[in-house]
Amino acid sequence: MRLLITTPGAIVADHADITAVRAEDETGEFGVLPHHADLVTALSVSVVGWRHQDGRQGYCAVRGGLLTVSDGCEVAVATREAILGDDLGRLETVVKGRLTSEAEEERQARARAEHLRVQAIRQMIGFLRPQASSGGRDRP
Repeated sequence: MRLLITTPGAIVADHADITAVRAEDETGEFGVLPHHADLVTALSVSVVGWRHQDGRQGYCAVRGGLLTVSDGCEVAVATREAILGDDLGRLETVVKGRLTSEAEEERQARARAEHLRVQAIRQMIGFLRPQASSGGRDRP
């Protein structure tokens, strides 16, 4: 099988000698072997692992993303951030914690931006309908 892992700015991994891939989506961990049915799934912040034909292992921490299996022989992962590593224990501990923390920071930033948007809309409504904000006291 071929495994291709990409980010918006780079091809992180491109191997044509893969015998198995392991990944994780919101339902849990799963494996892909040659002749797998076509598949599209959203990956969790996790570590994608694979085995080469010669038995070597490879690992890549991903910040979520999309995994596709095409024609049973090509596995492609598109992710915003990917970090390769050769020691699974260290990679998983350090990187998964960091990526999860960064994802939470992004979620909080989006929530703050949404809060500011709601406040701005309330201000605009107050300026457009001043009687609504004063409880109707300005009516004749």
